[in-house]
Amino acid sequence: MFSSLKIRNYRLFFIGQVVSNTGTWMQRIAQDWLVLGLTGSSAAVGITTALQFLPMLLFGLYGGVLVDRLPKRPTLLGTQASMAVTGLALAFLTLTGHVQVWHVYVAAFAVGLATVLDNPARQSFVSEMVGPAQLQNAVSLNSANFQSARLVGPAVAGLMITGVGTGWAFLANGLSFVAPIAGLLLMRARELHVVERTPRGKGQLREGLQYVAGRPELIWPIVLVGFIGTFGFNFPVWLSAYAGGVFHSGAGSYSLFNTLMAVGSLCGALLAARRGTARLRVLIAAALAFGALEVVAALAPSYWLFALLMAPIGVFGLTVNVTANTAVQMATDPAMRGRVMSLFMMVFMGGTPLGAPVVGWITDTYGPRVGFALGGAVSAAAAAGIGLVLARIGGLRLAVGWHHGHPRVRFVPRDREQLATAA
Repeated sequence: MFSSLKIRNYRLFFIGQVVSNTGTWMQRIAQDWLVLGLTGSSAAVGITTALQFLPMLLFGLYGGVLVDRLPKRPTLLGTQASMAVTGLALAFLTLTGHVQVWHVYVAAFAVGLATVLDNPARQSFVSEMVGPAQLQNAVSLNSANFQSARLVGPAVAGLMITGVGTGWAFLANGLSFVAPIAGLLLMRARELHVVERTPRGKGQLREGLQYVAGRPELIWPIVLVGFIGTFGFNFPVWLSAYAGGVFHSGAGSYSLFNTLMAVGSLCGALLAARRGTARLRVLIAAALAFGALEVVAALAPSYWLFALLMAPIGVFGLTVNVTANTAVQMATDPAMRGRVMSLFMMVFMGGTPLGAPVVGWITDTYGPRVGFALGGAVSAAAAAGIGLVLARIGGLRLAVGWHHGHPRVRFVPRDREQLATAA
């Protein structure tokens, strides 16, 4: 489960990301709660989320082209430093009492601009640190890393917000970037797996899109995470609305909901690291379960039932993310990985600017339960539709029958079913 941590460079990267991701989650919780306090609007929270992911939607593909051309480690040093400056600036404004909602909007957009390069660079740099043999394990551990921080970050943020205020959470995030920057500087360049950088040339963006379009094993997982990222992952909007508007329980409950979801996500990431392979049928099944559980949670009548459902939602949501990410990386040529992963992240994260304001408006207009249920229903429907498309491409048919006295539903090869019918 932890085999890639034996590699020194990846171990330094992993430790730095644990610290930085914890600070990032603290800032996300503080940012959402600050906007809700300043405006009293779920739609404003949705706008903040949208602004943070809008640069990925607008410039994500160009970021991937640049990442394929640039050395990954210096690129990451620049992006991590810029995000540190943004966190420190927001901390200064908040602690001095001058913060306004537009300041948060600008900070969210600035972080999004840095993410345009940071995300594809981090995704593709993993293979340079660990090599192809450990890529699946390292990608899964990266997700476990992120979710571990998601366990600690919201809990600490909740304590800071209620105890000393949101500004200290922003300050902690700004300072947390010292760890990944130090880790990158301490790496041994000679131990990295050299990947030939793509030379500057015309048509590289179009080349990347054509590469993905011609491969069903790439395009359909990307389409699926696009639907789920746009409609199913708007948790800042929903959970803040449930904490404040449905259960009337405040910042502590918002932090608790995020923490319970992170517990499930961490379990999902560790299971993915242990699994060792990324199968598309696991992706489809997890996406169906994720959407269905969101609908169930939307209708939950009690506070504790809603809270407990966050854990399995986290398990299946993280399984979707890790399985799709690993399947796409493993099926991509290293020279194209920056462009392909930028497309993956653009669709997954960049869909949020399209979905968050709409979901926020629905949540404000019709209530949090309707907004949450709609996101889950769209995610489940997309998983079912894409599952049928992949089954058809793979020459599979849905077979319904009985096995040891119990109903059994599965996909079987068309030729096998035809032989069974002939027999």
